[in-house]
Amino acid sequence: MRLKEKEVQVGYLYLTSANQYRAVLAMKGEFMIYAPSLEGAPPLNLSVTRLPFANQPFKKCQIITFAKKEYQLFNINGNDALKHQLDEHHLATIIAQCNAKSAITTLLTD
Repeated sequence: MRLKEKEVQVGYLYLTSANQYRAVLAMKGEFMIYAPSLEGAPPLNLSVTRLPFANQPFKKCQIITFAKKEYQLFNINGNDALKHQLDEHHLATIIAQCNAKSAITTLLTD
C-alpha cells in the first residue's frame, strides 16, 4: 500500500513491506528527514524503551519519494494502523539515536 503525500506527518512511525520502521522527524516544503530502522525489524511495542534506530543514519528525501514506498498496517498497543503517533519522549530518543538534530535545524531554517 502506498501513502498519499498528505498522509506523511512529522512525529509518526510507518512500517514498510520489508519490515523497516521509519520515523518522520521533520518536514519542510517538499523535503523531509526520517530515521529508518534495519529491514526485517521485529514487531515493535512502544512501551519498550529501546527503539530500533540506534546507530542508524537519518535520511533526507522528498516527501513524494518517501510516500511511494510500499507500507503495511502494523499493531502497537492493540491498534492496527498504517501509522502510529510517537510521543515526545520517543521522538527525542530517535533524534538522538540517529544524530539528526543539526540536520533537522538546517532543514527547518533553509
